[in-house]
Amino acid sequence: MSNKERIVQLLDIIPEYKMGYVLAYVQGVAADEEADDIFCQQMVKNYLNDPDPEKDLDYTLEECKKEWGLN
Repeated sequence: MSNKERIVQLLDIIPEYKMGYVLAYVQGVAADEEADDIFCQQMVKNYLNDPDPEKDLDYTLEECKKEWGLN
């Protein structure tokens, strides 16, 4: 029996109230990876083209905690 056949067989015993979880998982697995790649490439492009002169500054964890009022 193939994996696909086994999955279809298991669907018959999954309770209806759990089908939403199965659907969400399968949709995530089946998502278009090319669309994800295009999105990520656009995010990098936006970052590289951002004129903010402070975008490349590094901050230590201690500096961040101090600024956010966390000790």
